[in-house]
Amino acid sequence: MFKRLQLKWKVKGWQLALIFTTFATGGSCCGYLARKMLAFSAIDSRLLYIIAYLLLVTLLWPLCVVAISLPLGQFRFFRNYISKIFRRITNSRS
Repeated sequence: MFKRLQLKWKVKGWQLALIFTTFATGGSCCGYLARKMLAFSAIDSRLLYIIAYLLLVTLLWPLCVVAISLPLGQFRFFRNYISKIFRRITNSRS
């Protein structure tokens, strides 16, 4: 499985470990920040809280991952990765 990712992303073993570390740290940071931000909200409904949490996580994830990628030296990979995701989301299906 790891070899397939290395070939797909064209990275070496050490860089793959840094990419996984960035994904994990960025995702954890994103969840933590979203919970902290919602702690200041006055949302009483559990359903609204979940919807707001999911929206915040969706918006914060790219920012957190890029911020974490800078000190780990993986900024170029994540800039390209997020650009690719954004292009796929915004691609019209005409």
